[in-house]
Amino acid sequence: MNAPEPPAPENPVGGLPLHDLAGFAHRWVDADGVRLHAVEGGRPDGPAVVLLAGFPQTWWAWRKVMPGLAERFRVIAVDLPGQGHSERPYGTYDTHTVAAYVHAAVRALDVSTYWLAAHDIGAWVAFSLALKYENRLRGLVLLDAGIPGITLPDAVPTDPEAAWKTWHFAFHLVPELPETLLTGREREYVGWFLAAKALAPDAFDDAEIEHYAAAFAADGGIRASLAYYRDAAASARKNHEALDQRRLTLPVLGVSSSDGSIPDMAASIRPWADNATGIVVPDAGHFIPDEQPDAVATAIAGFIADND
Repeated sequence: MNAPEPPAPENPVGGLPLHDLAGFAHRWVDADGVRLHAVEGGRPDGPAVVLLAGFPQTWWAWRKVMPGLAERFRVIAVDLPGQGHSERPYGTYDTHTVAAYVHAAVRALDVSTYWLAAHDIGAWVAFSLALKYENRLRGLVLLDAGIPGITLPDAVPTDPEAAWKTWHFAFHLVPELPETLLTGREREYVGWFLAAKALAPDAFDDAEIEHYAAAFAADGGIRASLAYYRDAAASARKNHEALDQRRLTLPVLGVSSSDGSIPDMAASIRPWADNATGIVVPDAGHFIPDEQPDAVATAIAGFIADND
């Protein structure tokens, strides 16, 4: 793990160590008034692929996938608002609002059209972004995500065999109590998610757990992370308001895993999209980019080749 460095003038999260990835550079851009962090590399003249991570991770979740895409594509991993080294603004975190920030960040990097791949909460934002800016997207890849109003079950199960996968949705909605219980215990909380939801409990080492826990704890990270859940009802409502006007027509790939949260992403997406296909990645839990990065890179590259 890299040692903490003095914050760059544009970095809104001072004191949080920056992690470098060979061949990639850190960027910060003004996204309609919110400063977002992006990590960019690959072929400057290649098709752009934008990557979004979910809870409780940062762009670092894609670090094993990015080199596999870099030979053919311009690869840009973006920290969502409240995530990693992006600003943690106050206000709404409904996914249509956040999608506008992400799209503005991509445009600020001089990208006009792009492929978008996203996991977990990143996929929540990506689905809403596709509804708002479909004419700017070339295709959409969604990995194992309970998207509000789309693939998220209507009720949290009470059977202990299943409840552990989604119990946190209700917990995160409770005002103030999660912050009280989690402050000072960020490592234990983040570590539970990474160990419990991966297929192999040792899929993440101590350094990775420390990295994600530090980002979760830093400068309003808990507040911002929970805000996505607390605004999930608004996200679902805005998704359906948009879908009342039209369905998605761009190519969509739903990526599930053998031991993930959503057994068939493609089937869950098809009611809302005209051109949805799916794959299941074997030998993986919820954190598919970490657990099977080569399979994810191959799936994204193949999807682009099939639909370019």
